[in-house]
Amino acid sequence: MTQDLPPRRLAVAPMLDWTDRHYRYMARQITRHTWLYSEMVNAGAIIYGDQDRFLAFNDGEQPVALQLGGSEPADLAKAAKAAENYGYNEVNLNCGCPSPRVQKGAFGACLMNEVGLVADCLNAMQDAVQIPVTIKHRIGIDRQTEYQTLTDFVGTLREKTACKTYIVHARNAWLDGLSPKENRDVPPLKYDYVYRLKQDFPDLEILINGGITTNQQIAGHLKHVDGVMVGREAYHNPMIMRDWDRLFYNGSAAPIEYADLVQRLFAYSQAQIQAGRGTILRHIVRHTLGLMHGLNKARVWRRMLSDAALLKDNDGSLILEAWQEVERANSWE
Repeated sequence: MTQDLPPRRLAVAPMLDWTDRHYRYMARQITRHTWLYSEMVNAGAIIYGDQDRFLAFNDGEQPVALQLGGSEPADLAKAAKAAENYGYNEVNLNCGCPSPRVQKGAFGACLMNEVGLVADCLNAMQDAVQIPVTIKHRIGIDRQTEYQTLTDFVGTLREKTACKTYIVHARNAWLDGLSPKENRDVPPLKYDYVYRLKQDFPDLEILINGGITTNQQIAGHLKHVDGVMVGREAYHNPMIMRDWDRLFYNGSAAPIEYADLVQRLFAYSQAQIQAGRGTILRHIVRHTLGLMHGLNKARVWRRMLSDAALLKDNDGSLILEAWQEVERANSWE
């Protein structure tokens, strides 16, 4: 199955509470080849909880990766095996999240200070599955500002594990004194560290992440690294992904039209609601609020699809009604 997958040239970052299966369904309608990552799931939740709740995804969602949080090699191995059984194409270990809640569980970014344990985790996961096991991490922790810290971390893992794919958020994680939100903006970006990492480890697949908001920036990074992972911009302005297949994968298919995408989202919402698994319209449309970014009446679209009074009927035709407002207000080629 793996050899038919596109390269990881473009990816949408794992984002807690955002990159669930409903968001990923929408993203997959916009771009065929981009890799999609789940929100981070605690390995224990998969082992002891409702696996369908944490692992189920939509037909046609591949290539899709599951990001795991944890620091117990045996638990991570079990969770990785469950992900493989569900059909995920990759399992990714989170070594970048700075949340205090995550630190309390001794995983996320604080694992960068325990490279031996990270190696044990990656090896246990890889021993359990046939699909690739990858890692997402920062360039350092707290006030570690030397490039040597990053190259030591990656070099050790290269030596001790079979991991070949490193997704590097080009900021430090400050574990003390900054909120998770501030950690996405305040520590300075050091893209040159990630470029240098690729030069020093040409045999590894290196993806860059952090602060990337335009297709021009993506093209610039791809001159230095193997792939680019985009986070918040792909969520708040999903149609940035509309040209990715053509620009970065030599795709020949025409980009999806807004009207076609709206019809698919309507049909999807109706099917999900009628399936009776507890999905309500709000679960789906909350991910679409940025879809009309830059168009006339985008604010009306956002307002209608976040209005509790309109959402209470749980009827996907609200998507069509909101679209009519936008469609009338714009000239289409």
